[in-house]
Amino acid sequence: MWLLIFLVFFLIWACGVYWYLFRKPSPFTVESVRPAGPLELDQKKRDKVLKQGFTKERIPKNLDAIIIGSGIGGMTAAATMAKAGKRVLVLEQHDVAGGCCHTFTEKGFEFDVGLHYFGQLHENGLLKVAMDQITEGQLEFAELPQHFDSIVIDDDKKRRDYAVLSGKTEMEQNLKKLFPDDVKAVEEFFKIMKVTARKIHYLAILKLIPQLFALFLLKSGIADLCSSIFRLSGSNATEMNNRLTSNKDLHVIFSYFFYGVPPKDSSYMINALMLHHFKRGAYYPKGGASEIPFHITKVIQKYGGSVLVRAPVSRILVDKTGAAYGVTVKKGDEHVEIRAPVIISNCGIFNTFQKLLPPEIHVKPGIQSRLDMMRPGKASFLLFSGFDATQEELDIVPNSIWLFKSNDMDAMMDEFFSMSKDEAPENVPMILITFPSAKDPTSQIRHPGKSCMTILTMVNYEWFEEWKDTRVKKRGDDYFNYKMRFAKCVFDWACKHFPKLRDKLVFQEAATPLTNMHYLSCNRGAIYSADQNLERFYAEAMARNRCDTPVKNLYLSGQDIFSCGIAGALHGGLLCASTVLNYPVYIDLLFIKKKLKWKKAKEAAKLAKQKHQ
Repeated sequence: MWLLIFLVFFLIWACGVYWYLFRKPSPFTVESVRPAGPLELDQKKRDKVLKQGFTKERIPKNLDAIIIGSGIGGMTAAATMAKAGKRVLVLEQHDVAGGCCHTFTEKGFEFDVGLHYFGQLHENGLLKVAMDQITEGQLEFAELPQHFDSIVIDDDKKRRDYAVLSGKTEMEQNLKKLFPDDVKAVEEFFKIMKVTARKIHYLAILKLIPQLFALFLLKSGIADLCSSIFRLSGSNATEMNNRLTSNKDLHVIFSYFFYGVPPKDSSYMINALMLHHFKRGAYYPKGGASEIPFHITKVIQKYGGSVLVRAPVSRILVDKTGAAYGVTVKKGDEHVEIRAPVIISNCGIFNTFQKLLPPEIHVKPGIQSRLDMMRPGKASFLLFSGFDATQEELDIVPNSIWLFKSNDMDAMMDEFFSMSKDEAPENVPMILITFPSAKDPTSQIRHPGKSCMTILTMVNYEWFEEWKDTRVKKRGDDYFNYKMRFAKCVFDWACKHFPKLRDKLVFQEAATPLTNMHYLSCNRGAIYSADQNLERFYAEAMARNRCDTPVKNLYLSGQDIFSCGIAGALHGGLLCASTVLNYPVYIDLLFIKKKLKWKKAKEAAKLAKQKHQ
């Protein structure tokens, strides 16, 4: 066995040496990052970038790749490939680029759709390095206060408020103060969090090395000898929480990032990773979430590519040999055929395989086995509210507020999702409240005297399914009245915690699963894409769920590749680009990270020497 392990590590070392000696030119360089320019406030100039409509004339010649969907996963893959010298075309069905990173403005209020905050954007952090590369340094972030999240358990007992703090040591120390009887449980959780954060790249490597080799490492037990991450990924969150402590409030802290999956069905690794994501701070893009697609689009255009909107892809074209060779875009009554040697889908595994591939292709066993690894995710309901008042006048905060009606998340979620359509609207058990205008320091410059709030919760798609064949904004009074029952429930709950909101409310719009399907093409209204259930994160499932597909030349990107959220989708894009380019771009990112750290250390040493003299 030990000889086998030695041979495996020797092979990995040999591959590393080969990569170093014969590597391709890197798409990423320190020199490509330049100081950020001034914020573009002219909406017409922004629209020229984010709302460039599809026409035949705007299709670049000699395309190397077509990317379906302009969410962060697709845009990351596109920008990385563009910087590697590839000419790419991103096609977006909505009238604005960005996917869940786009913003919309109504009645003078600007709302983000899916980005609430970022983590791991501290100086020289890997995600910061990656974000700088795909925007060439033009995206700036505001760091939120150390108290970045509030967790409120609002049950029949006395209300409990818990502050979650960022900080390398402060996050853990704060939880120990909040739960003095569970110090050991907190310490053990942070040990697990540390292992998860340091070894998560092993799971990413499984997606990049040959699949047979990855499965061999797992089935032989060699992977488990290398790290406990392969067991942690398939560990049940509720079981692990129960092993650490019987304190249900602390269980909530360990698993409060809800994405539609109760802790008993979720991966402990993912829950720990989500909290660790904010350990070094929480951040929000200056200028709002749309700054992300705005600057990535410019990078794609710089290298000869395009991002075109109002370009709904109706079909992925597959030849007689079973290889993808292009797509068709519906333009009025016409279907425009566009060809490229590589097709990347960022619109989710279900949309890709079930809706875009020809029927005779998606029924094939290879496609079905990939679909069987996933299940549809829970749908989302969002309420957007606008107020004619400033942050100070409303007493609102930049940190996000997570409200729960019980500290038993499993029972609470099971009960809610088993309710009938008529019971559900008045019984929402948990919500996320976030104030984008309070997070963004440029908000009052761009929208003076106005504030906005977004409330998010999870719902069953089936509660809204009867209206699926109706037209957007023309779904009828029954639909409007039903969705506004949800809206009233969550807004009233928010007003309990921020009582000044009600009198200053001037605009409100609710987005149901059907809204998400229309504007974001989310399968069954699930903005987190496929379900983030435990089985999906088993090590073997992670190895099999790759960017390449049984259809030659067709690749997947985004949340369905690694994990949910903006950061998860971004890593999905990097993994996809690595697969298509046959080049591990992560190694280049790590080299840049090291160079920047060395540069900073030299500057600090030089400064210290000057002070000493």
